[in-house]
Amino acid sequence: MKLSVLDQAPISRDSTPEEALNNTLKLAAETEKLGYTRYWVAEHHNTNGLASVSPEILLTRIASYTNTIRVGSGGVLLPQYSPYKVSENFKMIEGLFPDRIDLGIGRSPGGSQDTRMALTDGEAKDMSEFPRQLQDLQGFLHNTLPKDHRYRLVKASPRTNSVPPMWVLGLSERGAQNAAEIGAGFVFGHFINPDHGEEALQTYRQAFKPSENIARPTSAVCIFVVCADTEEAAEELALSQDKWLLNVGKGADTKVPSIEEVKKRTFRQEELQEMQKNRRRCVIGTPDQVKMELERLSDIYQTDEFMIITNIYDFSAKVHSYRLLAEAFDL
Repeated sequence: MKLSVLDQAPISRDSTPEEALNNTLKLAAETEKLGYTRYWVAEHHNTNGLASVSPEILLTRIASYTNTIRVGSGGVLLPQYSPYKVSENFKMIEGLFPDRIDLGIGRSPGGSQDTRMALTDGEAKDMSEFPRQLQDLQGFLHNTLPKDHRYRLVKASPRTNSVPPMWVLGLSERGAQNAAEIGAGFVFGHFINPDHGEEALQTYRQAFKPSENIARPTSAVCIFVVCADTEEAAEELALSQDKWLLNVGKGADTKVPSIEEVKKRTFRQEELQEMQKNRRRCVIGTPDQVKMELERLSDIYQTDEFMIITNIYDFSAKVHSYRLLAEAFDL
């Protein structure tokens, strides 16, 4: 089993964006020592609780702070941007850190409609263009645009010897089909919605076409994990993530609350039901319990890599969670 990290740079209550970004660097260095395969950072906008708004900038800093772990985006929100510019950004980063960079791409609008329009500078881009944008991005990266393409003579620089592999992030068979069609890696977002994951990954494997990106189907599953020495400790730590997910679902304050804050709160019945529903997106428990569940999901999803996201209040407990998981899988 390979384990990797997805980091949104969450900001805990009574903390600052600067502290969250510094914690990202610390966690990247620690997980590299522990044997994790790759470290990806997300893209989120117009939020007070997540500091990772520009994965290109953040991953470049992480790559300079570490030595061997693969570093990537999870992911660049391509519908808002130019495939040409994204290709040049990542060829530049690849030139600085050869054979260590992953280009993960998402289809999400990035926030509210106003947020999206601010990102596109008022241009109403059609989300249905995403498959075409993926093809253009691949063409710019590998200089393989069709001869009749409008921008065939426009070359993405710098002309590096290596090109970062493309990964498509998705929640459905449509996302899997997009990844398979261009021969990219596929990451299923179990941490967002665990439904239809088995079907999506099966579709990906069956429809996969080898390409300049990768020669055979390559997948990972991203999932929330909270691991502690005892089941009771893991459950208590997870309270902050439970409340954070509830807030995110409401579009409310998205800073990660403390355990004490959660314990003082009285929840309505519908809130408790929603928190319990969100637990389907998570694995919480001791190292042995978490390992057993990830191995079970590995059999279902037919993948040998999980990307672990842990959004709890206490950073030292978060690092310990990743350490326990690494030890359980003998990374």
